[in-house]
Amino acid sequence: MSGWPAVLVAWSTVAAWLVLVFGRGAFWRTNQRLPMVRGDARRNWPAVTAVVPARNEAEGIGRCVRALLQQNYPGELRVLVVDDQSVDDTAAIARETAHRMGAEVRVLSGAPLPQGWAGKVWAMAQGVAAAGPVPYLWFTDGDIVHGPEVLRRLMVQAEGRDLSLVSLMVMLACDRFWERLLIPPFIFFFQMLYPFPWVNNPRRKLAGAAGGCMLLRRECLEKAGGFAAMRAALIDDCTLAARIKPHGAIWLGLGTESHSLRDYHRLREIWRMVARSAYVQLRFSPARLLVAVLGMMFLYVVPPLALLAGLFTGSAWLALPGLLALLLMARAYLPSLRLYALPAGWVLSLPVAALLYTVMTLDSARRHYVGRGGAWKGRHYGAAEGEEG
Repeated sequence: MSGWPAVLVAWSTVAAWLVLVFGRGAFWRTNQRLPMVRGDARRNWPAVTAVVPARNEAEGIGRCVRALLQQNYPGELRVLVVDDQSVDDTAAIARETAHRMGAEVRVLSGAPLPQGWAGKVWAMAQGVAAAGPVPYLWFTDGDIVHGPEVLRRLMVQAEGRDLSLVSLMVMLACDRFWERLLIPPFIFFFQMLYPFPWVNNPRRKLAGAAGGCMLLRRECLEKAGGFAAMRAALIDDCTLAARIKPHGAIWLGLGTESHSLRDYHRLREIWRMVARSAYVQLRFSPARLLVAVLGMMFLYVVPPLALLAGLFTGSAWLALPGLLALLLMARAYLPSLRLYALPAGWVLSLPVAALLYTVMTLDSARRHYVGRGGAWKGRHYGAAEGEEG
């Protein structure tokens, strides 16, 4: 990497990072959080049905159901588990957990997947039908545990700001090496793609959500055509948000009191999570794939290469932009590290993580073209099935 073309590219990365840091909704600040609830001034707490689409979730469904039943919510809360044809003990464990707690949980045996539907969306649609005319639906995954105040805080946010959808990106496991290397970047990249302040601005069209925790106003779902209108969506959360936002304001934030139970001890587990949907996010487009790969290389690989090349050749014109871009990158990434209580030194790993995510995205495209594309819990979908209907 040398010569004036390289210098121009290196300085271009500085300009790009300046735009990202100062011109993309301050996505990196991680400051979109639910407000704390003080007192019980609200008199009317709407009824809520928690819908858990669960397929082969025996490992975590018990803790998930227990946390739902322990919500400190003053209004009526019902729990509905949609057992989407699991081949393990998901349904039995959900019933047993409720029985031990002396509570009632309805476990619905899911119907076979119809042609043209994505599996999770079909499970969610069945949950909506079984819930009846309840004002609010709370969708949560079967491997997530929510703190006891989460529903109360979601409702205060929804009712206080007249929102149709309130969603939380829950805390993911971040204890092992591969989790520390790749989970904070996952959150960082998601926020870059869907800047939360822009999502939360009703004047902007950008919409996003996190499927692990979504409180949804039922009447707005019906105005948007229900889940039938997005039956083939594999990225169900953001597709739902895009359909809801024209009918009512939405809000997306970070939920530190909600935790995923899913561990990623090995690289292949995170790889599988990303590769199953990355090419879906790119709408199965080779052109978008090319732009994404070149963009990731430009933003995350060029700066360290420019710095090293400049130091090796003694060129300040290369080293300086490389250093400046890396400093801007580090400044933007630090809040994501703090969110997961990781040392600041992990900022140095972001280019490596970005390179790995780029390769995962390429592998996602490869899987699609060999017939092993987007998936949910063992079901695989091709382009025809994965496109939004």
